[in-house]
Amino acid sequence: MKIVALVAAAGLALAAAACSKPTEEPNAGSTSAAAAKFAACMVTDTGGIDDHSFNASSWAGMQAAESANPAIKAGYTPSTTMADYDPNLTQSVTKGCQYVQAVGGLMGDATKKVATANPKVQFAIVDAGNQGLANVYPIQFETQQAAYLAGYLAAGYSKSGKVGTYGGMKIPPVTIFMDGFADGVAAYNKAKGKNVQLLGWDKAKQDGLFADDFVSQEKGKQKSDTLAAQGADVIFPVAGGAGLGTAANAGSKYVVIWVDADGFETTKYGSVMLTTVVKNSKDGVKDALAKSAATPGTLLTGGFLGTLENNGVSLAPYHDFDSKIDPALKAEIDKLKADIIAGTIKVESPAQPK
Repeated sequence: MKIVALVAAAGLALAAAACSKPTEEPNAGSTSAAAAKFAACMVTDTGGIDDHSFNASSWAGMQAAESANPAIKAGYTPSTTMADYDPNLTQSVTKGCQYVQAVGGLMGDATKKVATANPKVQFAIVDAGNQGLANVYPIQFETQQAAYLAGYLAAGYSKSGKVGTYGGMKIPPVTIFMDGFADGVAAYNKAKGKNVQLLGWDKAKQDGLFADDFVSQEKGKQKSDTLAAQGADVIFPVAGGAGLGTAANAGSKYVVIWVDADGFETTKYGSVMLTTVVKNSKDGVKDALAKSAATPGTLLTGGFLGTLENNGVSLAPYHDFDSKIDPALKAEIDKLKADIIAGTIKVESPAQPK
């Protein structure tokens, strides 16, 4: 009787296992294609979903598209190192994702490789072109335009006559910010007959200060400590999560200009955020995913290019610093924005989208 009971119990367990389906959390790196009408998957860069920068902003775009269209089921897979890009993108295809969102220019080569092997799957990538592939939708930004305004603001706000910047890595999606910032500082100096010094980046030489990391807050702190020791009282970290090390140690020493997502709203360091050079990855990703889900099986054409004119890039509100900035300086920045949109001022960078 015991043997019969054990066999029966084993049979019931097998039957239950055969009928059950794995539970997969949309925002835990796993999307069930079987349970969704349109499965959309994002692969993060190494900064991770909580970088308070472009990964977080891109994921917000995925979530916004999902909220607007119940047919979409969105999920993400985090990348810890660059070696994760290829397998994470491949896994997204293998598990049935119809839309695969890559985040960051560093993922360009891996995206090209996996997209080439899967020509019927829709890929999209933030901060890189389509590399000649019909199934890769580029989401790019003229961030040098908004960074120009930030550079002018930094130079006008500085009391020490020195402002600084550093990057996470020396790649186009980073140096484009630094180029625009440098041009803004130079424009202020020319307009005012001043000599505010920019530390950390030489646009002409295309060389400067880099943390070689988008994650380590300690490395970010080290770079900003270097700039502060040289007298910079406004620091512009273009370094994703590593920049949090700069923000955490600002205080009375310097103020921060953040990047990608409004740092006043997305970090706990709002009190030191002069402003943010916003790269609207959220709307770019939301728009691409919404279009793809509306026409399943049909590849997207064209691409998204964020500019000051379409609010794809912008200078965030000054928040707590609004009353501390000279009204005349704010008016000048508003005029500069209008002139850039009108084409009267052209802000260019070797790294801008071609």
